[in-house]
Amino acid sequence: METRFYLSIFPMEALIASQLEPEQFGQYMASGTKNGSYEKTTFIEIEGGFGDFFDWDHAKEQCITHASGEPKHSLWMSIYRTLENVPLDKLRKLHLVTNDGRTLSLDPGPYTPPQKKRDFWVYQELCPIRPLVVSAYDPTEFSQHMTHPDVKVHVPTIAFCDLKVIDFDNLEDTGNVGSVYDTNLDHLKQCIRSVTSDGIKKVKNVERSRTESVGYQTISKGVYIGHGTNVVEYSMPSTDEIRKNHYDWGRSAMIL
Repeated sequence: METRFYLSIFPMEALIASQLEPEQFGQYMASGTKNGSYEKTTFIEIEGGFGDFFDWDHAKEQCITHASGEPKHSLWMSIYRTLENVPLDKLRKLHLVTNDGRTLSLDPGPYTPPQKKRDFWVYQELCPIRPLVVSAYDPTEFSQHMTHPDVKVHVPTIAFCDLKVIDFDNLEDTGNVGSVYDTNLDHLKQCIRSVTSDGIKKVKNVERSRTESVGYQTISKGVYIGHGTNVVEYSMPSTDEIRKNHYDWGRSAMIL
């Protein structure tokens, strides 16, 4: 059986070898082998065999089929500084897995700016840090800022997604944005003002960690992996496309 390599970016950072296909692996990671364990997970299949940070020989020796013929479900290869040691050109499909193990797979592509310029963006950082932030930077600028060595607080590589923006003037009918805006709207408004008014501060933390509210229905344009200005974009399909081609996933993800 073929050994595949999966880079987990949520809820934890890890590299895992497995003989399972992506959908099987997603179901295994979401629900495990025991009933009652349910957790959404996001991972990227990568092309292995590069560099010397990961022990590819160990994976070759240990990620083998069981005597019964059952495939090896998981062999953990790294749980620390994993994302930064995966070159962006080794990234393949991103898989968004719901709590009950349903998977939506997205192809990588270059970043494409939105048709209409935005005054601000709301980002949920996913890996290796997880604050909820507001920024005047678009995803490419945000990646450059967050990974630039001259910035006092930076990371080598970052995974993040942009979130749907609430309509402050119509809170009752603002769309399906999950629970991310349920608390402290005044604080969020203040953060937005701070990055759009003074022309100096371009990134503002809204919450240091809000991972329990990360829902796929809150993702707006896509998920991004960035190193400097080099950004890989995984674009989210439209609601109509999800309804037509990924209905079960959309229901599970609370999009439909």
